[in-house]
Amino acid sequence: MSRSRVVVVGAGFAGFQAARTLSRTLRDEAEVVLLNPTDYFLYLPLLPQVAAGILEPRRVTVSLPGSLPRVRLVLGRATGVDLEGRHVHYEGPEGGSGRLDYDRLVLAVGSVNKLLPVPGVAEHAHGFRGLPEALYLRDHVTRQMELAATAESVEERTARRTFVVVGAGYTGTEVAAQGALFTRALAQRLRTGHPEPPPRWILVDIAERVLPELDRKLSDTADRVLRERGVEVRTRTSVKEATASGALLDDGDDIATRTLVWCVGVRPDPLVSEVGLPVERGRLVVDSRLTVPGHPEVFACGDAAAVPDVTRPGEYTPMTAQHASRQGRTAGVNVAASLGRGTARAYSHHDLGFAVDLGGVKAAANPLGVALSGPLAGAVTRGYHLAAMPGNRVRVAADWALDAVLPRQAVQLGLVRSWSVPLDTASPELARVGGAHSKEQ
Repeated sequence: MSRSRVVVVGAGFAGFQAARTLSRTLRDEAEVVLLNPTDYFLYLPLLPQVAAGILEPRRVTVSLPGSLPRVRLVLGRATGVDLEGRHVHYEGPEGGSGRLDYDRLVLAVGSVNKLLPVPGVAEHAHGFRGLPEALYLRDHVTRQMELAATAESVEERTARRTFVVVGAGYTGTEVAAQGALFTRALAQRLRTGHPEPPPRWILVDIAERVLPELDRKLSDTADRVLRERGVEVRTRTSVKEATASGALLDDGDDIATRTLVWCVGVRPDPLVSEVGLPVERGRLVVDSRLTVPGHPEVFACGDAAAVPDVTRPGEYTPMTAQHASRQGRTAGVNVAASLGRGTARAYSHHDLGFAVDLGGVKAAANPLGVALSGPLAGAVTRGYHLAAMPGNRVRVAADWALDAVLPRQAVQLGLVRSWSVPLDTASPELARVGGAHSKEQ
């Protein structure tokens, strides 16, 4: 008698936890297949530390075959779902295509960079959703500082040492905070022959404060640390136009820069809207048990799903890693229950607090609602990340220890070029290969 097959699409926080829960619950009673473009789970919260040269890239990646031994990994990007035929179409890493039949389907495809109709942004800005983008940004920032050291004109030196981050949420705030420390260290090592002001970092957001989605105390702490570090925080401001040599803000300020980092938020993977089922702002509508109404064999979780928030009736859970991880575990439990193993349950979660790493020993955190700042918050934040990571804890802790006592190795590896990490992509986890090569930015 053939075993049932469960196909999990996506290995982000939700997909990884769903696959792990299923493999532990079902063991050999059903086949669990994980479809993902890469062979690793990416721990996104530590990505800014990769861009700042604190952590090596492999530290924030966890091997899927190594951590999910009972799960069959299929490398590929889902391109479509046939609900009637019960199979998923995908494109392989080398251009081929395939099909996976399923008895149960878990859609956890995650999210991509949110785009806004701002002229020039798609061409001249870079997002921060995948490892290739972090590697590119580390090389790019290092290169701009090195080129600025040898530039003849004051205007060029100033532009290359100016960095604009758009979006003051989690990612943008951490990128600006870590980036300011990184470029300060670079500036101290580079001999310019010219008296230069410190590198300039500008954080722009249309909201009235940084981290607008968090508690005011956390927001104020982050704002204070950023300003003490020299970051210019521009709230109630947005980018009106982007060019290869600058960014025009809606307050009329035209900033000469070669670096525009786009961190305005995320949107669900476009695949979700193409499935042909009801969506809410691009997220698949599900019930409290993460099942798609009318299709009891289809489950969705994480950024791909509009999950009812039982703690706030009438609203949906926000698109955060904290919710995605817990929804993934709930989806795994409920899929197993649908196959006769265990009991299904509704998704319910109360936030345990948030943590924002601001670089060095600085952080802002509120574990269990207790607002913390300074070194204590830094220790709590790093402890949380070590506990939340499904692997590589010793290696991450070792990198942190080395960074505390040794200077960072700031070199350009040249592995990721600007044309290979476009902002408008449905697969930020993959660097684009082939095609026309654009001039490096």
